[in-house]
Amino acid sequence: MANVASTTASAGSELTARALREAVFAGLITLGLFVLFVGLKSDQNIRNELILTQRWGLLAIFVAVAMVGRFLIVVYVQPRFAKRKAAKAAAPDVVKKDTFFTRQWPKIAVVMLLLYPPVIVSLVGVQGSLKWVDNFGIQILIYVMLAWGLNIVVGLAGLLDLGYVAFYAVGAYSYALLSSYFGLSFWVLLPVAGLLAALWGIVLGFPVLRLRGDYLAIVTLAFGEIIRLVLINWTEVTKGTFGVSGIAKATLFGIKFDASKDGFAALFDLPLSSAYYKIFLFYLILALALLTAFVTIRLRRMPIGRAWEALREDEIACRSLGINTVTTKLTAFATGAMFGGFAGSFFAVRQGFVSPESFVFLESAVILAIVVLGGMGSLTGIAIAAVVMIGGTEILRELTFLKMIFGPAFTPELYRMLIFGLAMVTVMVWKPRGFVGSREPTAFLRQRRAVSGSFTKEGHG
Repeated sequence: MANVASTTASAGSELTARALREAVFAGLITLGLFVLFVGLKSDQNIRNELILTQRWGLLAIFVAVAMVGRFLIVVYVQPRFAKRKAAKAAAPDVVKKDTFFTRQWPKIAVVMLLLYPPVIVSLVGVQGSLKWVDNFGIQILIYVMLAWGLNIVVGLAGLLDLGYVAFYAVGAYSYALLSSYFGLSFWVLLPVAGLLAALWGIVLGFPVLRLRGDYLAIVTLAFGEIIRLVLINWTEVTKGTFGVSGIAKATLFGIKFDASKDGFAALFDLPLSSAYYKIFLFYLILALALLTAFVTIRLRRMPIGRAWEALREDEIACRSLGINTVTTKLTAFATGAMFGGFAGSFFAVRQGFVSPESFVFLESAVILAIVVLGGMGSLTGIAIAAVVMIGGTEILRELTFLKMIFGPAFTPELYRMLIFGLAMVTVMVWKPRGFVGSREPTAFLRQRRAVSGSFTKEGHG
């Protein structure tokens, strides 16, 4: 017993010593990484001279957080995960049965989304619901729809697209320009924007038919930048960097959401508020997102969907089976681009103003990150990733209490990309195949069972 106790004590002391060493290393790395970004801040004085503001206290907080976090991970988190992994490996395999909640989860989620605006209005009032419906409802659903559209190209067909924001821009400018010049309504231009974006998806698909991997990513990235530069320089049509303003709003069966006597508020004898239009837009983008999910699920079960998955797994084997890879790739690009166009036209309606600054490469990177973190091919995982990433960045704007900790000049939303990157690294370390690492196959024999992520390619969930 004494030997066992001494062995346990020595193991604990060795673990503590290793944790202290790694904590010091983590602090030194954090100090080196953030000394120029956090410790020093460039600013201008009243004479328009460049000055450096020292923020050593804020830097010390970053270093302390990194050291304490690394110490706790080594001492407590890693041993607990190791014990859980060992116990899981020793335990016999048990087939998990689907519960009522897991089987009915999509329907439950849809009902919760349908009830979201009335619940928010009852809690904070009509005017108070404006922020929650717009920033935390519409904003998240736009990225959910965009990520589901990109999932067709990346998650199902396995074609790495870094220029997906180009189709988003095509849809937005299609509605903005056609509405401004020809006075067409949103309901007429919504399918038109989707078809135009699908056409550009086919145009992009032809040059990349023989490309794969990194070369495909480079070409699609260039395509996205070309579209953005065309929007900037074609000033006669797009008005360049000034953008297109005064875009017409969407109507509900001809009812406008304005202050006129025939407007929505006056027609239903309601107090005048812009929240009603935002609630209408919430249900509109929810319907578009559900349409995207429905079409994706249906196409995935059809021969074209199985051809996409075969193309994703092995293009050479796919071609040897007699599958036409040309049409398979073009349909993937066109379908994904069409939903990007739908989302773009909705974005123009929501904002009432579009400019090239809204369609930079960072948007494509964020959408692709949502697809990867959620689990390629998993609609539920992608939706969860969009809620966590987009909703998390919006929550940062509400964390005003952080000014009491880091000082009155601290702006939480400026660090959203830093937190975004840390979250991506954390998820990729702990869940390399995304939030949802299992999926159901489109074809099965006798019994439908989920496929574990260990039986699929890395990242394909």
